[in-house]
Amino acid sequence: MEEWLQHGYGVRFDWGPEGARRLAPGSAYAVIVDVLSFTTSVSVLVDAGTRVHPRAWSETRTEGGPPVAVGRRAVTADRPWSLSPAALRRAPRVPDLVLPSPNGSAIAAAVKDYCGLVAASLRNAGAVGRWLREQGVGTPDRPLTVIAAGERWPDDTLRPALEDLLGAGAVIAATGATDLSPEARAAASVYKGIDDIARAVVDSASGRELAAQGFAEDVAIAVETDASDAVPVLRDGAFTAAAPGSGVD
Repeated sequence: MEEWLQHGYGVRFDWGPEGARRLAPGSAYAVIVDVLSFTTSVSVLVDAGTRVHPRAWSETRTEGGPPVAVGRRAVTADRPWSLSPAALRRAPRVPDLVLPSPNGSAIAAAVKDYCGLVAASLRNAGAVGRWLREQGVGTPDRPLTVIAAGERWPDDTLRPALEDLLGAGAVIAATGATDLSPEARAAASVYKGIDDIARAVVDSASGRELAAQGFAEDVAIAVETDASDAVPVLRDGAFTAAAPGSGVD
C-alpha cells in the first residue's frame, strides 16, 4: 500500500529492516540509527579515521579483505575489534574494518544501493542533521528517510527501542525541516520532550541489558551527545567522514 510509504513528505520515519526496504527507495538519503551499538561504533571508528564496511551478522567470510569485528564476548588478542564502542577505542587502529551487526549494519547492507546512506547516533545527531540540511535534503523533492533500527525479541521479531527513537528524533530535529510526516514529527517530539536524554538511555531496557552484561561503558559512550562532528556517509561500500558541504549525488 502506497499509504505506508509516507509519500509527499520531506522527512519520513520508520522502524527496522522492512521499514528501510520500503521507504529508502526514492529517498535522497536514508539515515540508519542504531544507538546500542552499531552506529555509535561507526561514529567512534570514523572519528579515528577507519573506513567501516557494513555487513549482515550472518555473513562470516573473512578471507582476502579487512578484519571483521566479532561479538562482544568473542574478542581475542588477535581479533580485538567488536561491536563494543569501548573495545574499539582500546583496539589498534586499522584503515578498514568490517562491522557486522544483526540490526543497524544488516539494514545498511540491505538498502545501500537505494539512496545515499548516513549512520547517525546520539554522538553525531546534530552534525548529521546540519549536514543533511546543507545538502538540501528534507523536502518533498529530496526526501529524507530516518530509520530506527530497533532490537530483537528472542523470537527474532522487531523490538522498538527507546534509544533509537531518541536518536532518530535528534537527527530529525537537527535538520530543521518543517515538512515532516506525522511519524517523523512524533519522533522529533519525543526527543524534544525528554529533559535528560542520557539518563533515559541508561535507564532504558537496552541500556540496562548491556550494563547487566558487563558493558556499561558502551552505554556511557553512546550517550556522549553531540561529541562528534563527523558525518559517516557510505561511499564505495564503506562509511567514511563526509567533507564539509560535500554530497554523494
